[in-house]
Amino acid sequence: MRHRKKTVKLGRDSAHREAMLANMVCSLINEKRITTTLPKARAARVLAEKMVTLGKRGDLHARRRAISKLRSKDSVHELFTAVAPAFEERQGGYTRIVKKGKRSSDASEMAILEWVDVTVAPPATTEAE
Repeated sequence: MRHRKKTVKLGRDSAHREAMLANMVCSLINEKRITTTLPKARAARVLAEKMVTLGKRGDLHARRRAISKLRSKDSVHELFTAVAPAFEERQGGYTRIVKKGKRSSDASEMAILEWVDVTVAPPATTEAE
């Protein structure tokens, strides 16, 4: 039985998993949207929501806790100055997971993890003349 076992292991040891999730959340903070597998998106969403909560607090202790988890001062600065103030009135549910379908190579369920209120323009395509 899996009672009270919250951590999804994702086939990695704990150090690798924590580093991967921190990297994914940093990418989410900087890029506003990431594409990954569905289990990784669900695991990263938990950490991203906690980081926004720390960013909304805004004090020095919260900033140091965020740096210790994310390991990137630039991403933490972006979190505290741009992302968290955008969610000041919101009481949770900062991220959204949109299912994309199966990946063609190994049929893994893919998903897009993005911020709820932040809109991202699709990448511009250049046409060959």
